[in-house]
Amino acid sequence: MRLLQQLRQHVGFVPNPVSETTRQAHARVRGADVSISVCPYCAVGCSQLVYTKDGRIIDIEGNYESPINGGTLCPKGAATWQLIHSPLRQLRVKYRAPYSDRWEERSLEWAMERIAQLVKQTRDATFVHRDDQGMVVNRTLGIAHLGGATLDNEENYLIKKLFTGGLGIVAVENQARI
Repeated sequence: MRLLQQLRQHVGFVPNPVSETTRQAHARVRGADVSISVCPYCAVGCSQLVYTKDGRIIDIEGNYESPINGGTLCPKGAATWQLIHSPLRQLRVKYRAPYSDRWEERSLEWAMERIAQLVKQTRDATFVHRDDQGMVVNRTLGIAHLGGATLDNEENYLIKKLFTGGLGIVAVENQARI
């Protein structure tokens, strides 16, 4: 015991060797809101945990409760955060007006509004309430929807309800494997 005390004195033993900086360190996701999402890349449908603070995504990781991926992600799925925060990410769309010979840059908000207007115009122009035999069909054959592989059952259900029941779209297809 005496030898241990001598050694402590010799090396300048400090009773608590943990610095204040270390004591205050914590995980960057502490205090963040977490949402469950699906990886946007392939048809496997790996579950992800998306951490946000102040409306900004701060981290994305595999969902350890998922029976599909058990918390793991492939290299592309693990890089999803970079996809969102890359300085190379396009935040504007290219638009070429009918008969124009040049592309114009427009905002995403403009593009979404334009798509909504075109869907409404097409639906109004092609909507059929009754077919030739007088049967009520409430449909449009002027619009189709092809879904992506990463949509889950709940998203597909909502899309099907909105597009068929709400808009009358008959051609609703999905390549989902999950």
